[in-house]
Amino acid sequence: MIRELRPEDREQWQGLYEGYQAFYGFHDRPAAFYDRAFARLVSGDARDFHGLVWDEGGRLLGLTHYVFHPNLWRDEGVCYLQDLFTAPEARGRGVARALIEAVYAEADRAGVPAVYWLTAEDNYPGRMLYDRVAAKSPFIRYNRKL
Repeated sequence: MIRELRPEDREQWQGLYEGYQAFYGFHDRPAAFYDRAFARLVSGDARDFHGLVWDEGGRLLGLTHYVFHPNLWRDEGVCYLQDLFTAPEARGRGVARALIEAVYAEADRAGVPAVYWLTAEDNYPGRMLYDRVAAKSPFIRYNRKL
């Protein structure tokens, strides 16, 4: 079942989030990174990130983090789904789809129907799902060189 992230989920959440970070090549995040992220997710601040998890009998098998933010093109704002990850043993079982749909439901409830996210070009398994539950944007993202 999908539910909000809770303070008592910290250990299992971190295991999943470490998997997500490793997928994108960040294998050495310091403990403080996870401390700050988790504190923000469970703060209850409506202006900050929210977390949902897939809980199967007390075992977390997936997570998603999202945030609502202003947008000049949409008076109601938009919802950015920043992170989505499932444990390897949960893949192919509809967990990721259900988490995306749960973010859609939260966005609808908030009156913010526009939801978007980014993924790596070579994330082919994820993109196969995303092509079924969303419309691919024609935009190309650029990042400032640091």
